[in-house]
Parts: sequence; structure tokens; C-alpha cells
Amino acid sequence: MTDHMKPLGKSRESTTTLTDLPAFGICGWSGSGKTSLIERVVPHLRKKGLQVAVLKQTDHEIDVDHPGKDSDRLFRAGADVFLKGSEEGLVRSRETAHVSLSATLSSLPLKYDLVLVEGHKKSPLPKVWLLDPTENRAPAEIEEIVATLPRDSDRVGSFLSILDNWLSKQWLKTPVFGCLLIGGQSKRMGHPKHMIRKDGKTWIERSVGLLHELTSTVMIAGTGGLPEGLGHCLRLADVPDVRGPMAGVLAALRWAPCASWLVAACDLPLLSRPSLEWLLSTRAPGVWATLPQLRGQDGRIEPLLAHYDFRSRSLVESLATQGDFSLSRLGTHPKVIVPSPPSSLVPAWQDVNTPSEVKQVG
Repeated sequence: MTDHMKPLGKSRESTTTLTDLPAFGICGWSGSGKTSLIERVVPHLRKKGLQVAVLKQTDHEIDVDHPGKDSDRLFRAGADVFLKGSEEGLVRSRETAHVSLSATLSSLPLKYDLVLVEGHKKSPLPKVWLLDPTENRAPAEIEEIVATLPRDSDRVGSFLSILDNWLSKQWLKTPVFGCLLIGGQSKRMGHPKHMIRKDGKTWIERSVGLLHELTSTVMIAGTGGLPEGLGHCLRLADVPDVRGPMAGVLAALRWAPCASWLVAACDLPLLSRPSLEWLLSTRAPGVWATLPQLRGQDGRIEPLLAHYDFRSRSLVESLATQGDFSLSRLGTHPKVIVPSPPSSLVPAWQDVNTPSEVKQVG
């Protein structure tokens, strides 16, 4: 264990509540048109690039297969069955104990941008109420109703407008943490880059200070000594068997599985608050990571001054499992955006590797 390394135990416990999740209810009595509305709005949401899950409540036995089919025979023999096709999959499992709505929903945002909940009218989720032909108002005992949608109204347009406004705000409820990556052999520099001093401060002290201005928690990932003033900082050990900066990024994503991360390398002496604010401004529903692409850099993706939403963990884990430790590969995924920052901010991404380059940046 290196100097100042403080051992960390389990990952940060989630304090996420139902109302923090990207889950929205569609409620009404039987025959009010709940399923029909969901069926019509999902294609619009998919066109926006959102991955959508639907959680439907039923008090009856779930019928998802035909008697006599191989998968049904295996399920009735006592096994949970996982079906995988070329473009779809199905999991049929038994509930061994009562699972609350909160517990069911808590895992879905790891894979989905939006969860639509059909039914569960007494849940604390925000919801729309669909009036049936016999109603002129929603039941008084149903709480958290955002809007009441009559049958003869433009339900699709109204619901999409409500969702667009609500989800944009809900997405920003995710807490933002900062992660500063240190380590590497610094062979060309001759000594640890994060310990270089400028104007009386080491680079790492300056970077930690900038991240603290915009995030609630700052972690240092990687090995190496720290200046005395940062001895209080929590450290994350790199993920074993993962090479390069990915080892630190993955350690952060695992430690706080419900937080998003502003990630910065230790060798960015021109890192600026405006560059970090620009990264935060790219947070939007459906965006799992922002990896900037600098103009004039032959399309190079910059993953070491970037933003990683917690949903990107599955993408990083997948690369690591394949033995591909290049974070830049994420730039080809449809859930990752690669915008170019304003030219005035580009110097923040200039890394420094040699003493002569240090002199150039001043």
C-alpha cells in the first residue's frame, strides 16, 4: 500500500429513492388504455435514442410461453430459463420471495434510460391517470398524479411532452463525483507528473481543487505519493488485471454505482473550470458518456478528461472482459457522444509528457 493510501471497503451505499429513479407511471382502471398508450409512445422514445423498459403489474399467472415448447418444459421442470436469440432475449424466472417495487426498479436504470410502470397506482412514482369513459376526474386517493388524460385527447402528444420535461430534470438528479487518475511510469518526464509544481501548488492539488468546485466527492485513482496537503483524500486502488487508465475509471464506477463521474488525468496543467462545466452541460437523457473529440486531431477521442454516467459501467466492463483496455473504443457506442468542445476550451485537454512540454505550457 503506497503512502497516503487509505483502504476502502465496500462500494458506496446507494441512497437512491424511488423518486430519484427515471421511472414514470401510467395508471388507470382496466380498459382505460394504458397498454395502448405505452405501445404508441415507445417508438417515439426509441427515435430519441432512449432505451426503454416497461414494468407491468399483474395479479395473474404470467403466460410467456406455449405448453410443450422446450423452454416451457424446462421451466416447468423447475429451472429458470434464459432464451437468447439473434435480436432478442427472454428471462423466465421464479420469484422465491416477495420483491418490492423499489427493489425491482432499482436495478433497471443500470441498463435503461427510462422505465415506464404500468399500474402500481399507489406507488410514490409520478404518474399520469388515464380516464375511462365513466370518469371525469382522477380518484382523490391516488397521489403523485402529474396529469389526467381524457380518452378523447391527444394522449400521445401530452404524455411525450410531460416525459420530455420530467426526464431532463430527473437525469440531472444523479450525483456527480470527481476522479483524478494518477500513476504510470512517467519515463519521459523522469518523475511523477502529478507532483510537478506551478505557482506554489502541485498539478494534482490544482486539479483536485477544480474538481471539488463542481462535485460533491473527489477520489484519486491509482498509485503514487501525494503532497502532504492531500493526505486526507480517499484513494481508489486500480482494478486488478485491467491495464492503463481503464483500471482507475472502472474502480470509480464500481465504487459508486449510482453516481456519474468527471474524470481527469493528472497531466493536464491547463485543466479549467469552464472545460469541466462544458462536460457537465452535455449530460442529457440517453447519454451514457461524453468523450470529447478535438478538432484537428484526426478524430482522436479524449477519454481522460471526460464524463461517465453510471450506465457506462456496463460498457467499460464489457471491454475489460474482452481484454480491450482502450477507453477510446467507447466512442463508437451509440450511447456515447463525442462532441467537439469550443476552441477556447481545447487547451484543457493538452497533456504534458516531457520537461520541454512543461516549459511550453508555462
